[in-house]
Amino acid sequence: MAGSSPCASCKLLRRRCAKDCIFAPYFPPEDPHKFAIVHKVFGASNVNKMLQELPVHQRADAVSSLVYEANARKRDPVYGSVGIIFYLQNQISQLQMQLAFAEAEVLCIQMQQERSLANQHVIDIHEPSSLFCATASPAFLNP
Repeated sequence: MAGSSPCASCKLLRRRCAKDCIFAPYFPPEDPHKFAIVHKVFGASNVNKMLQELPVHQRADAVSSLVYEANARKRDPVYGSVGIIFYLQNQISQLQMQLAFAEAEVLCIQMQQERSLANQHVIDIHEPSSLFCATASPAFLNP
């Protein structure tokens, strides 16, 4: 316990916060909802066991993951964060399909423009003036 106030977990569980409380560094008293949601989904005893099994340098990341998963479970009790991942993957697939359609449309427009430009430069060999205009350069005009 850093100050006189117990950590969020000890406060919620209504117990005395020991000096070496495993929850204190990760569940500060200023953020009681963080522990409340984790406790509701995983249980304080399970979280305690998980944190004790991890090296100290990995505990903050584990708590962050537990909080994220608990919040996801609150929104979607069946799938949790997997539901969010599935939704995002589906959205990516839809956007990739839209992008492919848009790229194909751009390609079609470019091909139409190229075809249009090619048709404008077609020389009518039966019309002498078009042949002259298409092949004439300033050097031919001034012998």
